[in-house]
Amino acid sequence: MAHTKAFIFDLDGVIVDTAKYHYLAWLKIANQLGIEFTHEHNELLKGVSRVRSLDIILGLGEVEASQEDKNKWLIQKNEDYLSYLVDMDESEILPGVMPILKYLKEHNQLIALGSASKNARPILEKTGTLPYFDAIVDGNDVSNAKPDPEVFLIAAKLLKKKPEDSIVFEDSVAGIQAANIGGMISVGIGDAKTLHEAKYIFKDFTHIDKSFIDDLIKG
Repeated sequence: MAHTKAFIFDLDGVIVDTAKYHYLAWLKIANQLGIEFTHEHNELLKGVSRVRSLDIILGLGEVEASQEDKNKWLIQKNEDYLSYLVDMDESEILPGVMPILKYLKEHNQLIALGSASKNARPILEKTGTLPYFDAIVDGNDVSNAKPDPEVFLIAAKLLKKKPEDSIVFEDSVAGIQAANIGGMISVGIGDAKTLHEAKYIFKDFTHIDKSFIDDLIKG
């Protein structure tokens, strides 16, 4: 097949769902500070950096904190989160993801990860998905958070593909906006109302059939 495209995947909420682990780690800190932190509040942190997430939580409790304290909590949050990841395995891969990754590989397509997570590699390793990726761009490689398209533009560059030949799978509004700003084809995974800015939207990967992928490759 002559056509080769760049297929770029976000990690959290797209390939795996580690949102619950992030929530538990943030909840622990919120509890320490006497701040109420519900699943609804947690939605505010979707696609947001660790530093900004902490500020949002402190804002919920109207808690003032020194930079020293903030740094301490950010380290604690990450350590707690990583301790939850220890038990991760392929059962954490979201439904329908593996058949799509396999299909892309069989058709010699290029696959990259474009994620804000600084723990992307260990997560891919634990879930056995690492060999599918030709390039990995994570929180260690970028300075600008989504909706800035930096993470996706770097991924496309590593795959030697133009933005218009790149397809991004995302579950967050900021991620969809980043793909659109970067001039890429955006595919939203999740709620149609929330992700209405995406060019295509699917509830999850089980709703994506091979003919859709074929059309993207040929497109």
